[in-house]
Amino acid sequence: MKRTTLDLWVGLFAALGCAALLFLALRAANLTTSVANEPYTLYAEFDNIGGLKVKAPVKMAGVVVGRVAGIELDRKSFRARATLVVDKSYTFSRDVSAEILTSGLLGEQYIGLMQGGDPDDLAENDTIKLTSSAMVLEQLIGKFMLNAAEKPSAPPAAE
Repeated sequence: MKRTTLDLWVGLFAALGCAALLFLALRAANLTTSVANEPYTLYAEFDNIGGLKVKAPVKMAGVVVGRVAGIELDRKSFRARATLVVDKSYTFSRDVSAEILTSGLLGEQYIGLMQGGDPDDLAENDTIKLTSSAMVLEQLIGKFMLNAAEKPSAPPAAE
């Protein structure tokens, strides 16, 4: 009888350990859902999204207010259209601006929002009009190298 009780406690402890590991894995992958507030959808169009990925954070003043739910190419304008899912407790003015930023020098990319001054707020399925595309490091290095190659060399020193 004593052996059965011990087996029960070991099994219970192992099950709790597996559940804790599953919970931590979901939290680390940001796959857990927040049921506190219902989200709403906004859209933003960019000329170049760089390395922006689905599930990238949407931040305002460093605070995560939403996530990128989807990225697709608009077949008419040939611009990248990002679908943003934002917590309903946050509202943004109609002239809010969206910019693709990078955490650190080579970190993950995210969308940063900057509030405007318009008294009217964006509604469900509205599009953010003011956007700035990602700065692609390879393009910046290429422009720098091209400018350095085009500069005329210094005239020879007079003797």
